[in-house]
Amino acid sequence: MAETAYFSFMQREDQEFIFALTDPERIQHARDILSGKEKSRIHVMGRIMKRPAPYNSKWSFHLDPNTITFFEVAIEVCDANMGYVEDHLDEACGAFLPGCHWCPWDSRLKREVKP
Repeated sequence: MAETAYFSFMQREDQEFIFALTDPERIQHARDILSGKEKSRIHVMGRIMKRPAPYNSKWSFHLDPNTITFFEVAIEVCDANMGYVEDHLDEACGAFLPGCHWCPWDSRLKREVKP
């Protein structure tokens, strides 16, 4: 059975977003970011799902684990603060966050979350 690992990123001190990873290479990449080994592709991106996940219950949306990657630079149209996404979730996946792609430029991994 594939391992699932949970990580969190922050945009502001009062905003923590938890996401799941199931791909072993992506899990290792996240751990390399946290250890300081990976220094370039450190921001989180993926497709939002408009429903809460048990591990990220503070928010009404989560990231599809199969779409999560890490980036250095991304286009502006997918950048948004998690609080703004929450407040405008009904508008997401249209003109706001086209294709449900979310790439918060200021996302910073904070920790691995133990289940």
